[in-house]
Amino acid sequence: MQVVTLGAGQDVGRSCILLSIGGKNVMLDCGMHMGYQDERRFPDFSFISGGTSLDEHLDCVIITHFHLDHCGALPFMTEMVGYEGPISSIISPCFESLDRNVRYLLQEDFRKVQTEFRGEKNFFTSQMIATCMQKVKAVNVNEEVIVDGKLKIRAFYAGHVLGAAMFLVSVGSESVLYTGDFNTTPDRHLGAAHVEPGLRPDLLITETTYATTIRDSKRARERDFLKKVHDCVANGGKVLIPVFALGRAQELCILLESYWERMDLKIPVYFSQGLAQKANQYYRLFINWTNEKIKRTFVHRNMFDFKHIGPFDNSAADAPGPMVLFSTPG
Repeated sequence: MQVVTLGAGQDVGRSCILLSIGGKNVMLDCGMHMGYQDERRFPDFSFISGGTSLDEHLDCVIITHFHLDHCGALPFMTEMVGYEGPISSIISPCFESLDRNVRYLLQEDFRKVQTEFRGEKNFFTSQMIATCMQKVKAVNVNEEVIVDGKLKIRAFYAGHVLGAAMFLVSVGSESVLYTGDFNTTPDRHLGAAHVEPGLRPDLLITETTYATTIRDSKRARERDFLKKVHDCVANGGKVLIPVFALGRAQELCILLESYWERMDLKIPVYFSQGLAQKANQYYRLFINWTNEKIKRTFVHRNMFDFKHIGPFDNSAADAPGPMVLFSTPG
């Protein structure tokens, strides 16, 4: 067994690991580094192939979830570098329509920022993204997929974002568990990560971005956040909350929605139109990936159909009085 980090080794971003196990070569994630604007943005695929076709060196590519630091380089690899492996060789963790739509949504949003606002010329196109997404095969949680009759891949719920999965890769008696980003604490819209009880892989490859950080309890952080927001609007101020459109935005929207309802507040709360608005649509559609509380509530109402939070209109920017705005990139 051999492990080579092509990205995210002692770094944050561009997650990409080459795993050699039982004579099979598996790429774990294929992300981009958001901090670079040159060739360092993508993993160095020539390290794998030595300038020859990637198809000769890779048996499978696994993507854990749709965040760009884990999947952003996929269109570059398939459509520009020229990875032509069969459909079954690119595996992703979610229902097919969700996975393709959300991943396309993020990829296209990033492409627009790079080409239309930063003027990049040599960048993958919308069609390349769409073509790449068609090559993705979806794998549901706890489903096992066998590649080439020898390589076994099984997905487990990761609790990071909608559709995120951890993967157990095994060949014969050897096995590796790759977590990607995961969360062992359930939040307001997702359950906790879990694997098969008693699972004992030979190797665990895990995300450790915040492993050395000791933080206050989640309840204390939420209480402090709500107090700051309430104090600001109570004094007539406007609150701007920068947040990622997928995952964190929904978590904070549910938190603020519940607080507004409990306190009977009438102050307007908005989220920026575009990416966040589209993302909420997918959260409504794929409610079965959320936690048990939201599933139970769904019988009566969809918690992502917010009563107190609406889409932002430019006319609200100059409106007098307090307000809260969730602002997302793109």
